[in-house]
Amino acid sequence: MTESIIGGAIGLALGIAVGFFLDRIRKGAAYQRRDEIVRQAEKDGENILKSHELSAKEELLKRREDLERELNTVRDELRGQEKRLDKRETAIEEQQADFVKRERMLELTQNKLAERNKVVEAKEKELDRILKDEQEQLYKISGLGKDEAKEMLLTRLDRQLKNETGTLILKYQTELKQECDKQAREVVGMAIQRYAATLTSESTVSSIDIPNDEMKGRIIGREGRNIRAFEKATGVDVIVDDTPGVVIVSAFDTVRREVAKLALTKLIQDGRIHPSRIDDVVAETQKEMDEHIRGVGQEAAQEAGVLGLHEKLIDLMGRLSFRTSYSQNVLRHSIEVSYLTGMLADQLGLDGQIARRCGFLHDIGKAADHEMEGGHPAIGAELLKRFGEGQEVVHAAAGHHDDIRVDYIYTVLVAAADAISASRPGARRETLEKYVRRLEELETLACGFPGVDQSYAVQAGREIRVIVDSREVNDREAAKMSKDIAEAIEQSLTYPGEIKVSVLRETRSIEYAR
Repeated sequence: MTESIIGGAIGLALGIAVGFFLDRIRKGAAYQRRDEIVRQAEKDGENILKSHELSAKEELLKRREDLERELNTVRDELRGQEKRLDKRETAIEEQQADFVKRERMLELTQNKLAERNKVVEAKEKELDRILKDEQEQLYKISGLGKDEAKEMLLTRLDRQLKNETGTLILKYQTELKQECDKQAREVVGMAIQRYAATLTSESTVSSIDIPNDEMKGRIIGREGRNIRAFEKATGVDVIVDDTPGVVIVSAFDTVRREVAKLALTKLIQDGRIHPSRIDDVVAETQKEMDEHIRGVGQEAAQEAGVLGLHEKLIDLMGRLSFRTSYSQNVLRHSIEVSYLTGMLADQLGLDGQIARRCGFLHDIGKAADHEMEGGHPAIGAELLKRFGEGQEVVHAAAGHHDDIRVDYIYTVLVAAADAISASRPGARRETLEKYVRRLEELETLACGFPGVDQSYAVQAGREIRVIVDSREVNDREAAKMSKDIAEAIEQSLTYPGEIKVSVLRETRSIEYAR
C-alpha cells in the first residue's frame, strides 16, 4: 500500500513535471509567435509610415506646383496691368501736352480776335461816319427830306419784295402743283377705276295711278271722311284734282309719303275704303315699311362691308333709301362714298375698315334732319356718338363739309370721296338759281382785287378767268394774285370739287400806218 502511494506520488510528480514542461514549451512558442507578430507589426508600421510620408511628399509637391502656377498667373496679370497703366500714363501725358498746345493756340486766337475786334470797331465807326456824310450829301443833291427818302426807299423795297415773292411763288407753286397733281391723280384715279358706280339717279315718286275717276270719289268718301281719316293716319296731304287717272300724295317726310303711297295702293286694289279699313291698312303698311327699311339698311351695311352697327343706325340708314339730294339717292351715295374712302385709305396705308365705316355713316344725319334741329353733319355726329361709334366716325360725320377743324385723316378722305361721288357725271343736278348765284359770287370776289379789269366764271363755275391791267400788275404780281384769289375762294365760298383760277395779263402795242 505504501508502494502504491509512493507510485501514485511519483506519477503525480511526473504528471506535474510533464505538464510544467509542456506548459513551458507552449509558453515558449507563444512568446516566439508574439515576437514574430510584433516584428511583423513593426515592419508593417514602418511600411505604412513610409507610404504616408511618400504621399505627403507627393501632395506637398503637387500643392507647390499649383501655387507656383497661381503665382505665375498673378505675375502675368500684374505685368499686363503694369503695361496697360504704362500705356494710359503715356496717353495722359500726350493729352496733357495736347491740351497745353491747344491752350496756347486759344490764347493766340483770342489775342488775334481782340485785335481784329478793335480794327472792326474802328472801321465800323469810320463807315458810319462816311455813310452819314454821304447821306447828307445825297439829301443836298436830291433835295429830298429824310422822311421822303425813307418813303421812296420803302416803296422800292416793297416792289422788289413783290417781284421776288412772285418769282418764288411761281417756282414752288409749279413744283408743288406738279407733285401734288401727280400723287392725287394716282390715288383718286386708282380709287375711281376700282369702283364703277351707276350713272343713273333715283327719284322718289309720289303719284298713284287709279283705274278710273270714280275711284277719286271713293277715296274722298262721304263728306270727305275717307280722305281725312287717311291723312290723319298717315300724316300726308292727298291731292285729288282734275288730272285724269292720278292721285298725288304730298309730304315732307319721304318715308311717311312712301307708307301713304303703298297703303293707298292697297286700298285701291282692295276696293274697300272706309275709316276703319284705312287704319288697319296703314298700320299694316307701317309695320311692313319698318321691316323693309331695316332690311334695306342691313343689305346696304353688308354691301359696304360695315358690320356691328346698332339697330337704330341700321334703321336710319334704311330710311336714306327714300331720301335724295340733287336727284342722287342718299343711301347709294353713302355706299359709294364708303367704297371710295376705303380704297383711298388702302392706297395710303390706313385702316380701310374704319375708312369704309366713316364713309358709310357720314350722311346719316339726313335721315333725322326733319326731327332734330341743326344741319345734317351736326345731327349725324350726335346720333353716332349716342349709339357708341368711334371718334373717327363721329368726326367724319361732323366735319366732311369743313364745318369744324379737321383732326382725323379719315375726315379728309370722306370729304374727298363725297366730292367725287357728287361731282361724277350724272350724279347730281344743281338748280339754275343756285348755279347762277355761285357764278356771280365768283366773279364779284375776283373783281374785288386791285388791278382787276374783268372776271369770267366758265366751265360751270369750275374755272374763273381774271383779266388784269398790265400797267398795274406785272407777271410776278399776277402769280401772287392767282394764289390770293384761290385762298379767298376757299375761305368765303362753298362749291363742289375744285375751282381753277387763271390770271391773264396782256400787253398790246397798236400803231397805224397812214
